[in-house]
Amino acid sequence: MTATVVLAAGDGKRMHSALPKVLHPLLEKPMLAYVLAALKEAGLGQPLVVVGRRGDAVEQAFAGQATFARQDPPQGTGDALRVALRHLPADGRLLVISGDTPLWRSRTLLDFISAVSAEGSGLVSAELTDPGGYGRIVRKGQDFVGVVEERDASDEERQIKEVNAGLYLLQVKLVRSLIGELDSKNAQGELYLTDLLGLMAKAGPFTTFRLEDPAEMSGVNDRRQLAAANALLRQRIIDHWLDHGVSVLDPVSTWIGSDVQLAEDVVIGPGVRIFGQSRVGGGSRIGAATELFDAKIGADVHIRQSVVEDSEIGDRVKIGPFSHLRPGCVVESDVEIGNFAELKNTRIGSGSKAHHHCYLGDSEIGRKVNIGAGAITVNYDGKVKHRTVIADGAFIGCNANLIAPLVIGEGAYVAAGSTVTQEVPAQSLAVARERQRNIEGWARRRAGSHKEE
Repeated sequence: MTATVVLAAGDGKRMHSALPKVLHPLLEKPMLAYVLAALKEAGLGQPLVVVGRRGDAVEQAFAGQATFARQDPPQGTGDALRVALRHLPADGRLLVISGDTPLWRSRTLLDFISAVSAEGSGLVSAELTDPGGYGRIVRKGQDFVGVVEERDASDEERQIKEVNAGLYLLQVKLVRSLIGELDSKNAQGELYLTDLLGLMAKAGPFTTFRLEDPAEMSGVNDRRQLAAANALLRQRIIDHWLDHGVSVLDPVSTWIGSDVQLAEDVVIGPGVRIFGQSRVGGGSRIGAATELFDAKIGADVHIRQSVVEDSEIGDRVKIGPFSHLRPGCVVESDVEIGNFAELKNTRIGSGSKAHHHCYLGDSEIGRKVNIGAGAITVNYDGKVKHRTVIADGAFIGCNANLIAPLVIGEGAYVAAGSTVTQEVPAQSLAVARERQRNIEGWARRRAGSHKEE
């Protein structure tokens, strides 16, 4: 049995933020989410997360995804492990990982676990050209002796290029027997987990697993490192989709979240942002500067410079430019939504058109309906949102105000400029505007009166 502990109790002082460090976002998700996702994908079960003084926010953000232990005050990684032991089985193996290292791959975790003998312990190491900031791996010949933190290292030890990656697999019984030997006689006055590793190497088999891609061990301690991790993760995701049949026209300006799914032959334009649980069907084109959040996009859809949030789009739909689909919209196949249209909590039937400058909120719109320019569903009376129902084949003229609650019957017409407050029966024409009145000579008289002034 392998238990998992995530160390997430650090204050993150260098972030200069009221937000706990592990909640700072990478591609719109807290960095801790990536650690938990890698553990879950590796099949390691629900982890124990050790949190610090501001742990309430972390516990709230990840309720149900982990169990939690509180380290308050934080007294180092060794103390965090000691806190965790109170909540762990008496024996078995323990994987220890940091909550601020969001780039670990599940495959690497599994390879590491497999490399360590069932009776042994181990750590992951990496060879770095510039090892600054990392603990150094100290060896006697080829044998692992221990880890020395940079602040406590001698000048000679600081020349070592092999560093500690901060990922450990430990025998729980051995940890329990040795953790009492830790002391805080070091540069930071804390209990170091890394001091435990040398003791464990003396007591039993110990493996150092060499990391192939050192980028995986990248930690986040300040906002520069957060930006660097963002860039690494963004490029990793884009590379994945480039290898799976997606065209990304400008990778430098494109942002795609880790939970997004893209089908083959999707084309992503420059400056596109796709996040959340968004899905995009085959052959769709997501044009420049478009933003998708939790959007379900069908096949052969073309979206230009628009925003789609928490909505479902059918096949062969055209949207934009400069349209906004707010949450709760369902757009069926072959619909056209033109420039400067806004939709909210609205369903549009197949083949309907809303080409420009309209607002459709809290509406049920049938098939092959035409929505003219400037048409508005007036859904809010100041207290309650009301629905508008427009049946199949209806025609809504330009600049029509549809005052909800309202039903427009099948095949009915609403004349341009009308303000409609009552139901329009099927196959009827609704004209609801003041009768035009021409006042002859008015402009000439007006010009004359201004001249006298």
